[in-house]
Amino acid sequence: MARLEEYRDIIGPQLLEELEMLAQRLQGKTMLHVNSTAVGGGVAEILNRLVPLCNDLGLKTRWEVIKGGEDFFAVTKKFHNALHGDAQIILPKDYQVYEETVDRNLSEMSLEADVFLIHDLQPAALIKRRSKDSRWMWRCHIDLSHPQKEVWDFLRPYIEKYDACVFSAPQFSQKLTIPQVLIPPSIDPLSDKNRELEESEVSKILDRLNIPTDKPLVTQISRFDRLKDPLGVIEAFQGIRPYFEARLLLVGGSAADDPEGAQVYQEVVERAKGDESILVLSLPPTSHLEINAIQRASTIILQKSLKEGFGLTVTEALWKGKPVIASAVGGISQQIIHKHSGILVHSIEGTTYWIQRLLQKPEFAKKLGENGREHVRNNFLLTRHLRDYLLLFLFAQTREDEFIRL
Repeated sequence: MARLEEYRDIIGPQLLEELEMLAQRLQGKTMLHVNSTAVGGGVAEILNRLVPLCNDLGLKTRWEVIKGGEDFFAVTKKFHNALHGDAQIILPKDYQVYEETVDRNLSEMSLEADVFLIHDLQPAALIKRRSKDSRWMWRCHIDLSHPQKEVWDFLRPYIEKYDACVFSAPQFSQKLTIPQVLIPPSIDPLSDKNRELEESEVSKILDRLNIPTDKPLVTQISRFDRLKDPLGVIEAFQGIRPYFEARLLLVGGSAADDPEGAQVYQEVVERAKGDESILVLSLPPTSHLEINAIQRASTIILQKSLKEGFGLTVTEALWKGKPVIASAVGGISQQIIHKHSGILVHSIEGTTYWIQRLLQKPEFAKKLGENGREHVRNNFLLTRHLRDYLLLFLFAQTREDEFIRL
């Protein structure tokens, strides 16, 4: 695991000094992160890198995972889709399963810390256990701009017990009685998924995965989830067929808290059947080096999400200097400045058009990738994320009548 000093050449000495100064103000405090899965998905990936860096700064930081059965994760997937604005039928027993699972975790988990950061809806009701002297923040990673009222009305009383909530984009904020903070997610430039790779290493990995490179690769990497619109990606790609020779690569996996993944994967395989230019690849959630190599070998990266809290795969591709075509939804719009650091689209037809344009104009595509990398360097690296969390923890420890003096 990377130490903080190893980031100096990427971010410069000033930010490192700032992190050390902030950490000094938090010495002696304990922090606890809680989410719903240890592997798979962007939240787990960030915490795997962020928690060790906090400890490297001398801050006692732990990470716990809420436990639940298939029924619990089926319910929270329905809640997740509903909060994204996809109408769901929620039954009284669904709320009961959620409450009972959280209560069981409350009796089993070690919830001892000065500052808590609770990630997303699955563990949100753990706030019932808060002690008088602790500080609790709710970290929402999803697009909450148009939630289904019934589910949001159920969760909001829990959220308003927190000291503050954190969103990834301004448009996700809600009418709440507590402070709201904007903190975008990030990637770790030194992780296996994002570190530099030699061309020979990339070629070796692609050979092992049986991915041919005889034609330009147009790639989408995401969980097999309907909100990522993999079927729409196939339709958009097939629209370029009369004009360009290319391959579409759909790469995904699953997470422990997403029971729909296997079903969506089968739908994608069925839709791609018979089209030799489409490759569908399911990888374990720990395939970070493989994802890195695939992104570096790709000519164009797609992220045609219907809803998106942020879209870490967009950041990853931009960091590698790749041209990205992505839906203008959720947090993606923070990462891509249209025609400068990438391309924002609103439809299948628009996606088809821009795939053609970027294949036609490689110099323009290259410039988009270069601009995208610098945009990520300045805004979406893990060290900036760490600084924001340290400031959040300081805010949580500060009384309303007290200034934070640095």
